Amino acid sequence: MVGYGMTEACPLLGWEWWTDFVPGSCGKPVHEIRIDSDDPAHIAGEIQARGANMTIGYYKNPEADAAAFTEDGWFRTGDLGLMDEDGNIFIRGRLKSMILNSSGQNIYPEELEAVLAGCPYVAESLVLDRGGKIVALVYPELPDGTDREAEYDIPERIRSQANRSLPSYSQIAKVELVDRPFEKTPKMSIKRYLYK
Repeated sequence: MVGYGMTEACPLLGWEWWTDFVPGSCGKPVHEIRIDSDDPAHIAGEIQARGANMTIGYYKNPEADAAAFTEDGWFRTGDLGLMDEDGNIFIRGRLKSMILNSSGQNIYPEELEAVLAGCPYVAESLVLDRGGKIVALVYPELPDGTDREAEYDIPERIRSQANRSLPSYSQIAKVELVDRPFEKTPKMSIKRYLYK
């Protein structure tokens, strides 16, 4: 089966049997789910939830409670997503990592990183905004015997291949190679805040 959840939801927010799930989705809601968007099927918004199994708040932390809930009582997941007319949830990224470009387009680094993952030489990547330009940090996977001269071409090869699959508003301006894997949380998510 596929699923989506967090501790505050005890733990599921959505799930579906593997035989019935829609590719790219993480299932259907287990709780009441809404997308904070004028057009939840086409324009990503924050995934918000409420229900009997949702947390009622954080222990002795009213500031966290105020930030975690909307005025009408929905829990803010911090995840950005869409929901189709059949109730399938599609996660698009994290609200904190979203990049808003100069023309007002929302760019989700996780979507660009998924494209980069399909490029040769990319072991892992991290996309960020630097001065209004999209930059991809890449920890490379180089074949044995790759010489220094060949390494100089690799960032441009990666950038060029990735940009062929990306819309014009989310084109990568620069690829920088890093010399070690990215720092991770215990859940193996990259610690984005370390790489601004």
